[in-house]
Amino acid sequence: MTDLEADLRKAVRGEVGFDVTSRALVTMDASNYRRVPLGVVAPRDADDVAAVLEVCRSHGVPVVARGGGTSIAGQATGTGVVLDFTRHMNRLVSLDPEARTAVVQPGLVLDRLQDAAAPHGLRFGPDPSTHSRCTLGGMIGNNSCGSHSVAWGTTADSVSELDVVTARGQRLRLGQGWAGAPAGLRELVDGELARLRTGFPELPRRISGYALDALLPEHRADVARSFCGSEGTLGVLTEAVVRLVEAPRARALAVLGYADEGAAAEAAAGLLVHRPLTVEGMAADLVPSAAALPRGGAWLFVETGGSSGSEARARAEEIVRAADVLDAHVVTDPAGQRALWRIREDASGTATRMPGGTSQPPRAGGGSEAWPGWEDCAVPPRRLGAYLRDFRGLLGAHGLRGTPYGHFGDGCIHVRIDFDLLTRAGIGRFRRFSEELAELVVAHGGSLSGEHGDGQARAELLPKMYGAEMVALFERAKAVWDPDDLLNPGMLVRPAPLDTNLRFSVLPRKPVDVAFGYPADGGDFSAAVRRCVGVAKCRTTPSSGSAVMCPSFRATGEEAHSTRGRARLLHEMLAGELVTDGWGSTEVRDALDLCLSCKGCRSDCPVGVDMATYKAEFLHHHYAGRRRPAAHHSMGRLPEWLRRVDRLRMAPVANALAAVRPLAAVAKWLGGITPERRIPRVASVTFSRWWDRRNTRGTGDLVVLWPDTFTEHLSPSVGQAAVRVLEAAGLRVALPPTVHLEKPPVGDGRTVALDPVSLLRGRGRVCCGLTYVSTGQLDRARTVLRRTLDLMSPVLQTAAPVVVLEPSCAAALRTDLPELLHDDPRAARLASRVLTFAEALERLAPDWRPPALNRPVVGQTHCHQHAVLGETADRRLREAAGLTGDLSGGCCGLAGNFGFEKGHFEVSRACAEEQLLPSVRQVPEDAVVLADGFSCRTQLEQLAGVRGRHLAEVLAEALAQQP
Repeated sequence: MTDLEADLRKAVRGEVGFDVTSRALVTMDASNYRRVPLGVVAPRDADDVAAVLEVCRSHGVPVVARGGGTSIAGQATGTGVVLDFTRHMNRLVSLDPEARTAVVQPGLVLDRLQDAAAPHGLRFGPDPSTHSRCTLGGMIGNNSCGSHSVAWGTTADSVSELDVVTARGQRLRLGQGWAGAPAGLRELVDGELARLRTGFPELPRRISGYALDALLPEHRADVARSFCGSEGTLGVLTEAVVRLVEAPRARALAVLGYADEGAAAEAAAGLLVHRPLTVEGMAADLVPSAAALPRGGAWLFVETGGSSGSEARARAEEIVRAADVLDAHVVTDPAGQRALWRIREDASGTATRMPGGTSQPPRAGGGSEAWPGWEDCAVPPRRLGAYLRDFRGLLGAHGLRGTPYGHFGDGCIHVRIDFDLLTRAGIGRFRRFSEELAELVVAHGGSLSGEHGDGQARAELLPKMYGAEMVALFERAKAVWDPDDLLNPGMLVRPAPLDTNLRFSVLPRKPVDVAFGYPADGGDFSAAVRRCVGVAKCRTTPSSGSAVMCPSFRATGEEAHSTRGRARLLHEMLAGELVTDGWGSTEVRDALDLCLSCKGCRSDCPVGVDMATYKAEFLHHHYAGRRRPAAHHSMGRLPEWLRRVDRLRMAPVANALAAVRPLAAVAKWLGGITPERRIPRVASVTFSRWWDRRNTRGTGDLVVLWPDTFTEHLSPSVGQAAVRVLEAAGLRVALPPTVHLEKPPVGDGRTVALDPVSLLRGRGRVCCGLTYVSTGQLDRARTVLRRTLDLMSPVLQTAAPVVVLEPSCAAALRTDLPELLHDDPRAARLASRVLTFAEALERLAPDWRPPALNRPVVGQTHCHQHAVLGETADRRLREAAGLTGDLSGGCCGLAGNFGFEKGHFEVSRACAEEQLLPSVRQVPEDAVVLADGFSCRTQLEQLAGVRGRHLAEVLAEALAQQP
């Protein structure tokens, strides 16, 4: 233990982390930069903050305050001690509805404040797109804004008083009239009044530099306002009094379509006279599907408010009439508005993959990959159109691409550019472009930063905007507050060069040898890990809507258990500087241990990080030549054990033994299964045996029904029900072949193997390989999948679709199969044939109508269904059957083997409590509890005593009751 660490542990009550994991998690924020800190402290209160500053000052170690870690200019990283306020100093201290104020701690997430203010008809005005995970301290440090700034301004406009601790331990209460000003600050301002009155551009989004003009007499010498946007370089915030605004009772969203972004930009300023709440712009490049948008190549999202829905709509329609548009929609439905705003909020992530980025491999360091760095320049709104034209010209001159979007009404543009940050030539171009763009912004009367601060990305260029004398004044102001340069050095004044400390410089230049194909990343695992840019949507809590990502973070609140945290550890593993054991890293293993492999990040992460795949890849390498956990053998090889039980007709015996508690306890101990779990019962008659005994066969178009392990051995009633429904819909059902056939006809699961070897081994069975993949047994998974493709070859010679009832198995066939066997064209063919139960009925029996149940439904959409398969067909099938209501989102928490493994039970239960279990409590007696996944049904049964059913079972039961 170092002297610094020992002294901190003695001085503070909060956690002190100097271990590899704690440091690795905060090496980066959402910027292009990376710094390795000495340690991390999670202070419990202002006394802890003061103690940390005293210890670090005595050791000459810098201190960096960090909130949600979503800063995009590098200001939330540092080489000294990082203060993490999200763990303890995250409370809403008080809220006064009459005064419209709130007292908050710096680690409070913005959405928590909004949730508390909403019942009083109030809200905090600024709302960055990261509102679900950014903190008030970070917003004050960066003077954040958000989409509603045309109505409610920046964070500085909403700050009343601030409690801060200076680097030398002074505790100050900042406010107007020089309240809390450190000694020497007033004298500094009084000697520079003329410069301060003329040296700052007048525009709504001027965030760059220190706001020293807020200290002018005509601005009430507002020390708190001046502190906003100082990026943790002047003092450490411990508490804030913020002002709230009245929230409109109703809102409407006018979506205005224009030919291109230039036309949208030209129109934005003219709409401000109508006093809208937002004027946001984005082009078609960032819109996943324009189906819900009016005609055009770019759009303005103009939100209006009112005391009633009709008033809000009338204001929106007034704006539509005043705007010169190609087309327009007015959206008043709250769900429709949320869906459109999600497109805008995800843009900071989706913009990191240029058009075609998901289908074309990225070139080294550029191409389909795009990065921040010039994310939020701002110009006067009336000059936005001209600025964008010049900006596009500059991009073209440097051979770069970027898609502008953002706060058009404030003249603030976000853009991610396909810089090559891996090669010396690319980094040189990055610097030249940055210098020229800074000059262009200044020429248009703008600010280098219009929302996210200067950090390392832009501080070096502040002399272009302010001139050398004003920057020298900034340095003098910094010296008044922090004479020892202890707080976040290298930011704002005396900055580090913008092309140093780049996060990718430490990554390996040669592709890493991996098992999966990573087709969206050109086969490069490093590029896959680079996908995580730190926007931290995985840190949202509690869940909103149907989102799944990231259940383990929601259960623990620990960064290491978020998708971003795991990606950071994988990045450091590849870098080899901090995490030095490579694939053998215990730090990475432990962080991935609580990953449920729910695949929620694959769909919910704006850049498509797929941590389930990365986990499987890591486990594959980590346990190569090592002893695996018992659970990898007991549950990872579950299909083999269940087939043996069936072959020996041991299901009744296995069930009887599992019912004897001492024997079950021993079995669970040997198998690495947590003692809180009950071992599921094995079916005495498997689905295939039931199929063999059937005498009737359907007619019509052929579908091949996949007998997954769970349906085959644990829930054969699901398969039986599906057969009855599919045949009732006029389809002919067959099972996959069980022996190798050279050509069609497709087997029906009853073909007898004639060769002696097959007779000895028993009939072959197809398998999606899911349990092997989830436990990282990828060599075994490939063997199983190749055997499956051999068995399925005659099916692939037909046009027959493959219907898979278990969502996790369907997802494995659609994604894991082609990505693991990327060298076998049959894998992609089989993946393309996979249909869910609802998809099969919709596509193959479009005229069939299910029986009318007319009952409410509750339950949860399977996480793999949400992430990979989609649930549109299921929703339509439920509606056609009169099953009303929405299923909850999230993850059930059992997640295959995860919830059965030792050490996972509490997290598994916490995940279930997040959405699934509340959804089935106190439901109407006639409600149908739907759970298509075996894991979801098991979790419901074991934790709530509720029987969930597959949609096929519900429909089959209704069919049986029809005359």
